[in-house]
Amino acid sequence: MTTDALTRFQAALERGQAVRPRVGGFPHLAESLRQAGVTHCRMAVPANAFLYLTEHGDVVVQGEPLVTGFAAAPPLDRAALVAALRADQAGETTFPEFVRGAWEAGVVWYDVDTAARTCTYYGTDGASYVEDYPAVTLPS
Repeated sequence: MTTDALTRFQAALERGQAVRPRVGGFPHLAESLRQAGVTHCRMAVPANAFLYLTEHGDVVVQGEPLVTGFAAAPPLDRAALVAALRADQAGETTFPEFVRGAWEAGVVWYDVDTAARTCTYYGTDGASYVEDYPAVTLPS
């Protein structure tokens, strides 16, 4: 990956975070990333590790892991996941709180497809939950 690709990605991430409203802000962040060439965002939830697939080179972002050592993976609980999503969408949680809630709901990884505008959340047994997000127009 070139330095240019990383610079583009970081600028898009910063722009998306700056323009996203407190309530319902995720589509704004995703649109900023899509416009910068990000096609997918894949997150390994217990590791808190992101893989962004982009037209300019792929980017890995490592956060603070949620789990170290051995831990039992909870089963996917769709109701708990939807509750965590709705709380996040309402601006009631921070992103780290949402990630923790997703983990507690049994999400081990998720994939954001910026072209299809979908987020697919996966449990350990292959069970999944798909949610669409709306198209938005970013301010100039």
